[in-house]
Amino acid sequence: MAKARQIVLRTRTFDKAGDAMKFFQQMLHRYSIGATISDQDTPDLLAVLERHDDKIEKVGVGIAHFEVGAPTDYPGRCFWLVRTDGSRDNFSFKHCLEPKPYD
Repeated sequence: MAKARQIVLRTRTFDKAGDAMKFFQQMLHRYSIGATISDQDTPDLLAVLERHDDKIEKVGVGIAHFEVGAPTDYPGRCFWLVRTDGSRDNFSFKHCLEPKPYD
């Protein structure tokens, strides 16, 4: 039997990667397309984004806020970050939760 992979973020710890996936999936679906993510949920998105392989490029000049939007290359919804210069980029929380060398 495989050992559960713990996910440790700056804001919270998940005993299993599946618990982290469920948490962010539920967050994503609490908001309608075009909605701005609340100040309460923003710290968790910032924390999971720290695990993104392209974090520096994603953050760019800095993040003003997060939104929920439709992805450009597949149907559904995803998180978008809006930078302080007004530029935008989407990111996959699933990518952020994939195994990392430090897990």
